[in-house]
Amino acid sequence: MIFITAKFLIKPEHAEKWPEIAGDFTRATRAEPGCLWYDWSRSLDDPNEYVLVEAFRDGDAGAAHVGSAHFKQAQQELPPYLQATPRIISQSIDQDDWSELGELAVK
Repeated sequence: MIFITAKFLIKPEHAEKWPEIAGDFTRATRAEPGCLWYDWSRSLDDPNEYVLVEAFRDGDAGAAHVGSAHFKQAQQELPPYLQATPRIISQSIDQDDWSELGELAVK
């Protein structure tokens, strides 16, 4: 799978509404057949920062995402709400779901 984590620094005046602002793009991405998950979280240290954790089945699914109409629309619509270009880590890994964190096993 392609596993991606990205950090988005939102302009302070838009931070509270970011889930709504990115909502259409989030829903469209989650509906892609190759999307395994697409989850936003808000930083505990910086209320203007949102962290996106996403995964796609494989490189083809990732390419379909980047080539989609909703991705191209987001490229036009979302940057005005950002303070800076998002930072990203993207890796192909030999896995298709989350693994358990054995060191904190719940029994």
